[in-house]
Amino acid sequence: MKSFSLFAIFLLCVALFLVDVTAFYWLQSITLLLDSIILRTIINVLFWLFTIGLIGSILTLKITLDAISPIRKQRLISKFYGLAILSFVPKLIFVVVISILYFTNFIFSESKSIIVIPIVGLFSGFLPFFVILYGIFKAKYRFKVYDHTVKSKKLPKSFDGLRIVQLSDAHLGSFNYAYQKLEPAIEIINNIKPDYIVFTGDLVNNYAWELRGWDKIFNKLKAKKGKYAILGNHDYGDYSQWETVEAKQENFVAIKHFFKTIDFKLLLNEAEIISKNNEQIAIIGLENWGKPPFKQYGDLDKAMEVVKAIPFKILLSHDPTHWVEEVIDKTDISLTLSGHTHGMQAAFQYKHLQWSPIKYKFKHWAGLYKHNTQYLYVNRGLGWLGFPARIGMRPEITLIELKTNLG
Repeated sequence: MKSFSLFAIFLLCVALFLVDVTAFYWLQSITLLLDSIILRTIINVLFWLFTIGLIGSILTLKITLDAISPIRKQRLISKFYGLAILSFVPKLIFVVVISILYFTNFIFSESKSIIVIPIVGLFSGFLPFFVILYGIFKAKYRFKVYDHTVKSKKLPKSFDGLRIVQLSDAHLGSFNYAYQKLEPAIEIINNIKPDYIVFTGDLVNNYAWELRGWDKIFNKLKAKKGKYAILGNHDYGDYSQWETVEAKQENFVAIKHFFKTIDFKLLLNEAEIISKNNEQIAIIGLENWGKPPFKQYGDLDKAMEVVKAIPFKILLSHDPTHWVEEVIDKTDISLTLSGHTHGMQAAFQYKHLQWSPIKYKFKHWAGLYKHNTQYLYVNRGLGWLGFPARIGMRPEITLIELKTNLG
């Protein structure tokens, strides 16, 4: 996870405090309706105890962060992400809505204020609170299958109907060794009975020790013909401070070795040719490639060297920005499978309509995209990172069925 400066953390705490001051001001409009002075006092005291406790804990955590073990540090940061957002977002929405009502003179009489303010306070404050709470404790483990058919004239007839399950962004360190949380996902995948399973990067948050015990879970995955994987930006250890270069390299080697233990072939700027009935397709695996400040370990030319003549190519590339920069209109790759964005772990999705703030950073951030005859699929991620929740953006298992387009 990205490290923020003490000054940035201080600004965050100031923002939390200012929002809480404003929220408290409007809260008085509701608590003054209570007859019990004792109850009003209890509410006010609890409000400020939580605010001061949260801000104090965030500052203390930042100051003492270097002295905390990596395992404990990862857990604490994630918890404070959750607490901060759970506190900040509902109050911010509450403040914005009430302020709009006030400054537009919608609340123009005392009698109307008595009715409107409590109702607005309930739905604009408590509703987001419970939505976020649900996202933290339930939604991030409600795995969803997204089923898509990709048609291509380049696909050999022998591979018509081929079924590929794509997984991405497991971030196993975030699960805190709660192996049972991924058991339902394993069962769902095995029930699909895919021909191939591919994993498109970010197995861990930072460290190889996050993988302890997970081999027993991932070894349960079954694919009829094969399992392939690539690395994501978090798999290189670039977001951690290492005592020596050798320590970072040992961590990296251990992560790569883990794929062998779970029978996934790790593709590092290389390709695999798959043959059937004298016809062929190719699976190309690229190391992580992203726009700066993300590193560009990927070498597409090298990865494609031995498969240039293969008509139908599937590219595994973690970061979807790579599709625009190096794939479409520059190669004949038919299908690219990516992840990386997590759909920001927060979105509004209804049927074919979907929106998330992440769209302002990534043009292609979730789902299936097409440019002429080339496709990109961006997986929403299996796990989570930082903010320990998913809101309107359930963890994804992708099923892609390939069809020969004869039309």
